[in-house]
Amino acid sequence: MELKDGGGGLTKPAAVAACTAMAVFYVAILYFPTLILRLPPPNSFKSFMIRRFVCAAMSSVVSLIVCSLILPIRRWDASNLFGVYGIRVDHIWQALVFPLSLTSFMYTGSFAWKLLSMLQASNEHLNGGGNELVICIKSSFWKFIDWVLSLTSNVSSWRNYLVAPLTEELVFRACMIPLLLCGGFSTYTVIFLCPIFFSLAHLNHLLEYYYQQNCSLTKACAVVGLQLGYTVIFGAYASFLLVRTGHLTAPLIAHIFCNFMGLPVIVSRRSGLVTVAFVMGMLDFVIGPNTNTPFCERGSNYQKHMMTLQSIHMAEEKCCSIHL
Repeated sequence: MELKDGGGGLTKPAAVAACTAMAVFYVAILYFPTLILRLPPPNSFKSFMIRRFVCAAMSSVVSLIVCSLILPIRRWDASNLFGVYGIRVDHIWQALVFPLSLTSFMYTGSFAWKLLSMLQASNEHLNGGGNELVICIKSSFWKFIDWVLSLTSNVSSWRNYLVAPLTEELVFRACMIPLLLCGGFSTYTVIFLCPIFFSLAHLNHLLEYYYQQNCSLTKACAVVGLQLGYTVIFGAYASFLLVRTGHLTAPLIAHIFCNFMGLPVIVSRRSGLVTVAFVMGMLDFVIGPNTNTPFCERGSNYQKHMMTLQSIHMAEEKCCSIHL
C-alpha cells in the first residue's frame, strides 16, 4: 500500500481527534432523525430499533470512508484497504475458534453454575421418578431452538447479536486502531486507549436512564458506571484480539459471545466450585494469549503493516522537509 505524496503526517492529536469525532458521530446520528429531520417518533419498539439500525449502519460506512481518506494511502487497493481494517477471509475458522475458546475461559464460572443447576434439576427429576437425562437434553435443545428462532423474529436479538457488534467493531476497532497506530501510538497504548472512545459511545445511556426510564440520578450513574467499566474492559480485550490476530472476525465473534453470555458468574451460594472454576478459567485466560500460534502471526504481520505505513509516511515527510 502506497502513501500520499507530501503533506503533513497523521499526528497523535489528529488521530485522537478523528477517533473522538467518530465516537461522537456514532452516538449523535442515532438522534438525527428526531432532532434534525424532525421525523415523528416511531410508533413501536421495532420501528424505533430499525431506525437506529439504519443510523448505526450509516455511521459505520461514513467512518470507514473517512478513515480511508485520513490514512496516508496513495494507491487504492481494495484488498490492502480491507487488510488495514482487518477484514479478510483467510484463516477464517481460526478467527472463529481461537477467540471463542479464549473468551470462554472468562465464563468457566458461568458454565460451572449452569452445570450445577442442571445436576440439581436432574436430581429432582430422579427423585420424582423421571428420566433426568432425557429431560435435561430436551430442555437444553428447545432452549437453543427458541434462541435461534428469536434471532429472526426478535428485534432485540438483532441488535445484541448482529447490528451492535458489527457496527461497533467496524467503528471502534477496524477504523480507530489503524488511525492510532499510524498516528504514532504504541501497540499497548492503542489497546488501552481505544476503550476510552468505546465508553464515550455509551454515555448517552445516562440520559436515557434518567429521563426516559425515570431513574434517579444516583441509580442512573451507578448503572451506567458499571456498564462503562465493563465496556472499557471488553474494549481493551477486543482491541487486543484485533492487534494480536489482524482479523476483525476475532473481536466480532467475542463481542457476540459476550453479549449472549452477559456478565460472568463469579460466586454462587450453591457451591464454592463456581468461584474455583472462575479463578481457574481466568488463569487460563491470562496465559492463553501468551501462547504463540501460527494464527497469531497474522497479528504480527498486521502490526508490521501498520508500522510500515507509518514509517514510510514519516520518511516521505522527512524528505519533503529536507527539500524545503
